[in-house]
Amino acid sequence: MLTSPYEKYRQSSVQTSTPAQLLIMLYDGAIRFARAGIDGLNKQDYEKTNLNLGKAQTIVSELMSTLDQSYEISKGLYSLYEYMNFLLVEANIRKSVDKAEEAVGYLTELRETWLQASKLAASQTEIANG
Repeated sequence: MLTSPYEKYRQSSVQTSTPAQLLIMLYDGAIRFARAGIDGLNKQDYEKTNLNLGKAQTIVSELMSTLDQSYEISKGLYSLYEYMNFLLVEANIRKSVDKAEEAVGYLTELRETWLQASKLAASQTEIANG
């Protein structure tokens, strides 16, 4: 049972979001957790690092599992997600801020790309609907 107003808001926003908004939310979460992992690395708080980089990996794995493989672009995205997961694992094992930051860079670029694509699609829908 949800108790905090924040949890109720989060559940409501997930239930009422479009697929594009959900995708952006996943990227936001992965970026936030990866940055928290980097913060843990910088503070040598390896428990925080492990927890947060693990959460970022879980989100990237979810992005991988939801790709529609019938599209050619999905194969390229899958490879990129796989590489990001590799970077996050390496960052965690080797305590490498650089590898985590590289993963955040890819996540951030993809987030911006999807955000722009969703805005373009929404404007095209508005034009089509008159």
